[in-house]
Amino acid sequence: MKSQELAKLKLPDTPGVYFFKNGAETLYIGKATSLRDRTRSYFAKDLIETRGSHIVDMVFKATGVSFEETDSVLEALILEANLIKKYKPYYNTKEKDDKSWNYVCITDEALPQVLLERGKNINFETMRTEKGIKIQDWYGPFTNGNQLKEALKIIRKIFPFVDSSSAKKDNYEFYRQLGLTPDVSDESKVTAYKKSIRNLKLFFQGKKQALVKELEKDMKASAKAEEFEDASRIRNQIFSLQHIKDVSLIKEDIAVRKVKAGHRIEAYDVAHLGGKNMVGVMTVIEDGEVSKREYRSFNIRGFSEANDTGALEEVLARRLRHTEWGMPDVVVCDGGEAQLAVGKRVLDRYMLKIPVVSVVKDEHHKPKDIIGDAETAKTLKKEILLANSEAHRFSITLHKKQRNKNFLGK
Repeated sequence: MKSQELAKLKLPDTPGVYFFKNGAETLYIGKATSLRDRTRSYFAKDLIETRGSHIVDMVFKATGVSFEETDSVLEALILEANLIKKYKPYYNTKEKDDKSWNYVCITDEALPQVLLERGKNINFETMRTEKGIKIQDWYGPFTNGNQLKEALKIIRKIFPFVDSSSAKKDNYEFYRQLGLTPDVSDESKVTAYKKSIRNLKLFFQGKKQALVKELEKDMKASAKAEEFEDASRIRNQIFSLQHIKDVSLIKEDIAVRKVKAGHRIEAYDVAHLGGKNMVGVMTVIEDGEVSKREYRSFNIRGFSEANDTGALEEVLARRLRHTEWGMPDVVVCDGGEAQLAVGKRVLDRYMLKIPVVSVVKDEHHKPKDIIGDAETAKTLKKEILLANSEAHRFSITLHKKQRNKNFLGK
């Protein structure tokens, strides 16, 4: 598909969901703060660097684009998840393993909880989480964990719910006073909460109009029964649904668009004591979230004395030979210009055009600067620092274990 064909569609500058299609087949589904701007981004010259070769392939195969407008970015987020679940587009599922998707689960218990879970933690056949919690309904897949967290914050202000934190006895009252968890102090309030959960389900099913009609009926019934406090609360819910305040989601969506690359950030660090018990580690941040199952450790083979840059070069070279792990979108080193140079040199050796940055520390070993690819350092500062912090923590932990093991062995 060519950009000239897209221009003919006159896509609106409004939130919604877009579909790249090949005839009747849906190739890819995405959400947008601005349908016009988002779809245009797929025809940028740097698409292969920012989104990868599979998305370039998708755009090439596409014969058309269609779209569906929504009243808010929040509703676009939910609609996107429902449509990906329904159509399972090839280029959505190619981007990420099913187990990496994010889901909203509603538990099957006397006081239902609303939980955010990764697909790998859910058994969809037994309808139970990894911890054995039974679930009655689940919604997803959601493509970005950070956006989903922001969405739940917005939704929770409209329909307060119990989650794993507020379910704890010591936390319940705190969350209740904030208006984030409902009062469930007696049976009638528990019944009201369960009805609120049913309303929440309607919202996650993308049935906002049906939900508003249900709430309007409830509001009139409460007013007729002179339950004016309830009527006022429901009226506020209706108003909130019709005027969703999703500024935080808009900011998050803009940040994601500025990234496109950076879905997988790998950070490397080396730890030793005078060159002894030297270990290297790789930590991974995917879509802004720690992915511990992807962490790797390396016993340094080529050096018996302290040589941080040499050890880093060994670790990077050994990692890049593991093509079955996939490739990072950003490489993060711990150190200064020397470590940065090593990172660039190894990637050049493997002919990989991947942005490299290095986190420079002060005398207290606290981050003071990020050097290297300036645009990447600016756009992904939070994720880079998180990845680096995890790498440092992991390397120190691993080094201590290795040191203790060798000490006890002697």
